[in-house]
Amino acid sequence: MKNKIGFNLLAWSAGVSPVVFPLMERLKTIGYDGVEILIASQNNQEYKDLAQHASQLSLEVNTVLVMGEQENPISPDTAIRSAGLERINWAIDRAYDVGATVLCGPFHSAHGVFAAHAPTEEEFKWAAEVLNQAGEYAKQAGVVLALEAVNRFETYLCNTMEKLAHLIELSDHPHVRAMYDTHHANIEEKRIKEPIERISPYLAHVHISENDRGTPGIGLVHWEEVFSSLRDVNYEGWYTIEAFSRDDPDFANAINVWREYSDPWEIAEHGYAFIRSQLTK
Repeated sequence: MKNKIGFNLLAWSAGVSPVVFPLMERLKTIGYDGVEILIASQNNQEYKDLAQHASQLSLEVNTVLVMGEQENPISPDTAIRSAGLERINWAIDRAYDVGATVLCGPFHSAHGVFAAHAPTEEEFKWAAEVLNQAGEYAKQAGVVLALEAVNRFETYLCNTMEKLAHLIELSDHPHVRAMYDTHHANIEEKRIKEPIERISPYLAHVHISENDRGTPGIGLVHWEEVFSSLRDVNYEGWYTIEAFSRDDPDFANAINVWREYSDPWEIAEHGYAFIRSQLTK
C-alpha cells in the first residue's frame, strides 16, 4: 500500500464520543488520511458512531490499546492472563466496529506494572501464548496486531526492536506484528538503521513522535535517518503522529504529561507538512 499519514486523537482526548468529531473534520482539511483512537470507552455504540462519521469524511481509523494490572498477559496468574486475552479480543471487536485494520500498542504486558527482576523467558512465552490466540481472533476480524516496544519507564518486557522481534517470533502468527515508535526508539536504541532492519519483516505500523512528544521535526530525533531507513526496508504502512498535551487532564495525569510540549494544532499542521516533505524526498 502507499504510505498514509494519520494523527492520534490523544493529543486532545482519550474519548471517542461525538465531542471528537470536529477534530476529525479539521484533520481532514489539513490533509490527513486517517485518525487513530484509544480503545478504552466501554460504550460500544460510540465506536460505531465514530466509524460512521469517519466514513462520511473519507477518513480511515486505526486503534491503540494498553493493558492494566488485572489483565496482564505476563502475570504468573493464569486467570489474569486469561482476562488479558479477553480484553484484547474485546478491543479487536471495537477495532472491527470502527473499520480499523491496525490495533497497535504495548499490550504484550501491563502498562506501568513492573517486577523486581528483568524480563524472563517464561514471561515472553506467556505473552506469546496470549498473542498467538489473539492473533487468530484478529485474523477473523481482518485486524493486524502491531505490538509496540516502549521505554523502560513504562514497561520492562519489550524496550527495543530486538526484544520485540523475539516476542513476535515466539508468538508465531501472521497477524501478530510490530510497530516502530520514534519517541521510544530515541530513548532505548543505540542506532536507527539496524533496529529498523531487524524489525522490518514484521513491521506493520509507525508512530512519528518527537523526543519531547511535541511537534515532529523540531526536536532531537534524527529524522533524516529514520525516514531513509524506513524507505530502505520498503515500509509501506501508516505514518501516524502520536503527541500529547494536557487537554484531557485525567489521561495526561495517567501518562505523566505535566506540561504543554506544543499546541496540538501546531503539531497537526506542521507535522503533516513535515511527514509529507520527508516522503517526497
